[in-house]
Amino acid sequence: MPGLFDELKLRGLTLRNRIAVSPMCQYSCTDGLANDWHFVHLGSRAVGGAALVFAEATAVTPDGRISPQDLGIWNDAQADALARTVSFIDAQGAAAGIQLAHAGRKASTFRPWDGSGAVPVPAGGWARVDAPSAIPFSADYLVPHAMTEAEIAGVVEAFAAAARRALAAGFRVIELHAAHGYLLHEFLSPLSNTRTDRYGGAFENRTRFVREVAAAVRRVWPDSHPLFARISATDWTDGGWDLPQSIELARALKECGVDLIDASSGGNVATAKIPLGPGYQTPFAEAIRREAGIATGAVGLITDAVQAEHVIRTGQADIVLLAREMLRDPYWPLRAARELGATVSWPAQYLRAGPKGAPQRQT
Repeated sequence: MPGLFDELKLRGLTLRNRIAVSPMCQYSCTDGLANDWHFVHLGSRAVGGAALVFAEATAVTPDGRISPQDLGIWNDAQADALARTVSFIDAQGAAAGIQLAHAGRKASTFRPWDGSGAVPVPAGGWARVDAPSAIPFSADYLVPHAMTEAEIAGVVEAFAAAARRALAAGFRVIELHAAHGYLLHEFLSPLSNTRTDRYGGAFENRTRFVREVAAAVRRVWPDSHPLFARISATDWTDGGWDLPQSIELARALKECGVDLIDASSGGNVATAKIPLGPGYQTPFAEAIRREAGIATGAVGLITDAVQAEHVIRTGQADIVLLAREMLRDPYWPLRAARELGATVSWPAQYLRAGPKGAPQRQT
């Protein structure tokens, strides 16, 4: 089995190791435009040795933002604003990825440090949010508008248009956000989707929207570029979305041209009880990888180098995605390589702090 610091080849892309920076919302945009915060935040993690650096959940429509401060890619100016960061990431030997998203019924909410629940229109929120059915996430969220089939088709096209812009900006990986209770996940789960048309009811119908988005993005995304999908493997609630359905969806998405399933969980039920602990979601990645025959990523409280190495060495996943630990330490991959005895290339500017035997000239 490969190790954490072995290369990973996906289509025409070879990643220098098996460590990715998970998409993490920064809630720091005006009009969806990336700025210097994103340049430093993402760029420093490429310098730190990660192989794949994902930009945060990036809205494909204005009303698909989680908060008014979310990153967007619904127009060309937003793609242009991201291109500088993408170029820098590439120059550090990493690959730049972007997570395309629509928040659905969880849109127009306060960023975490400003409060919770729906943002009033005078404060920058919007009056309508969309979902498969008119079921709010919780009492302090808006009651969503149940989308028409024409509106669903419009969002499918918005994802495809966003993929074209991502390509123009230089991104080499797209991840579709179908997890954490956002729009695509809302269609998957019978707890948020009570439709009676061809987008609701049976598994085939509830997964139709996600499959249509994946197929539409794959049509405009080059064959050489990998396509990921993040899913919540379970709602952690009886009667909701679960692992067997996730395995079946992974098989279907593979047929649509998806190359890797990023296996997360939860987010669609406000009252769900989630048994948090180190690596608590890794068994989902392992089961999907084994049963669906598709590459997977493990995410969720992976903080330790030996832990991450174990996930890869034992075939539980093909890549690990780190979130909070990368916020604490942008150079976690370099530190992990030293701990595991792996040989990696440090930035020339940092060699004086690198492995033993590296040039130590004083300045």
